[in-house]
Amino acid sequence: MAAELFHTTKLPLSSSANSTTSIQQYQQQNLTNNNTTSSSQSGGCTWQGLYPTIRERNSVMFNNEMMADVHFVVGPPGGTQRVPGHKYVLAVGSSVFHAMFYGELAEDQDEIRIPDVEPPSFLAMLKYIYCDEIDLCADTVLATLYAAKKYIVPHLARACVNFLETSLSAKNACVLLSQSCLFEEPDLTQRCWEVIDAQAELSLRSDGFCDIDAQTLESILKRETLNAKEMVVFEAALNWADAECQRRDLTPTIENKRLVLGKAIYLIRIPTMVLEDFANGAAQSGVLTLNETNDIFLWYTAAKKPELLFCSKPRKGLAPQRCHRFQSCAYRSNQWRYRGRCDSIQFAVDKRVFIAGFGLYGSSCGSAEYSAKIELKRQGVSMAQRIIKYFSDGSSSTFPVWFEYPVQIEPDTFYTASVVLDGNELSYFGQEGMTEVQCGKVTFQFQCSSDSTNGTGVQGGQIPELIFYA
Repeated sequence: MAAELFHTTKLPLSSSANSTTSIQQYQQQNLTNNNTTSSSQSGGCTWQGLYPTIRERNSVMFNNEMMADVHFVVGPPGGTQRVPGHKYVLAVGSSVFHAMFYGELAEDQDEIRIPDVEPPSFLAMLKYIYCDEIDLCADTVLATLYAAKKYIVPHLARACVNFLETSLSAKNACVLLSQSCLFEEPDLTQRCWEVIDAQAELSLRSDGFCDIDAQTLESILKRETLNAKEMVVFEAALNWADAECQRRDLTPTIENKRLVLGKAIYLIRIPTMVLEDFANGAAQSGVLTLNETNDIFLWYTAAKKPELLFCSKPRKGLAPQRCHRFQSCAYRSNQWRYRGRCDSIQFAVDKRVFIAGFGLYGSSCGSAEYSAKIELKRQGVSMAQRIIKYFSDGSSSTFPVWFEYPVQIEPDTFYTASVVLDGNELSYFGQEGMTEVQCGKVTFQFQCSSDSTNGTGVQGGQIPELIFYA
């Protein structure tokens, strides 16, 4: 699953001219015959002269039996790999290895078993220690972070966290939340919460949500700023319960789902659902007892409401922020015509945000209804679009139009916001546009878009506001 969520990256730490030469090439050059080791020990091999830097010469020793003075049996039973090591190199790279080999309690062991680390992740850590090279991929980054934490290799651990933060999305935020808490990475935890809060419905509907532990489930269900309909929260909890039954080798019956949910079910704010959602969904799910269902129906309808174990206070969610890019607006007869043409602007931010929608102008001559096709693109590729109607009351106010889900916007990259409007052509338009706007802790930059065919640009036109969560 993880392979679908992350990309693969390779981060060389050396600027040496030969840094692109792979470790495999080094080893191939030095192990072309079975006498390489014995030749080197007897002084007959001069491979050292092939490489100008200590890093490159050290790299030859990575995962190499030559001069190895310790071996590791890495991985769980049935999936082990024997890895050669060199005590001096390992001790220089890790305080744990230093204590293991040269500390006061050091033991003279030729073979060390490490059952709790996966072989690929252990090798990724050794590659950093031997070669100053960070080679991370989606399949192993979490396990590599575990290894880096266990053996106190802080720079590698930081690189793992940076990789995870860069790859963070609604698809993997819940899984990474549970892992970040386990690894005690507060910055990564905070980033995960930002994504989960802003893109709550996408996060809750992701496959990764079903893989979290019970403690993480409760922390998400308690979340006051979760930006989701309560029916979506309820459905996500049932999907998690189904997966948990399978993890416990239980038949996923209604009774067993309720069993594995335990008290966490009371963290779902069922009384805050729309009555129709409750009646057609939660009330007929079978997960609630008859008494609970009856009491919640009475809570909706009766003047004297029963006491409930479920919280009846709606979540606060997130308060949307607005970036307004014009200092004034105006209207003139026949000034602005739409006729199916596109109004577009490019923008970039200095911090990750989530664009939820746009604020648009309306008619300047009385109330009117508009049809709007809104779209967000990155490098010409559409990230989200929606066709939606909105009503303007004839004032110069902006009127919000929303995407189905908030869209994650990465820093220091230009995105294109576009709208095609159909409605009363005598509308307000913005003037005195700004190239840079500060909104709280986020700075927006604007520039003209080649997609704009209806006159909108930085100085004036349409799309006066970007509505976002930060």
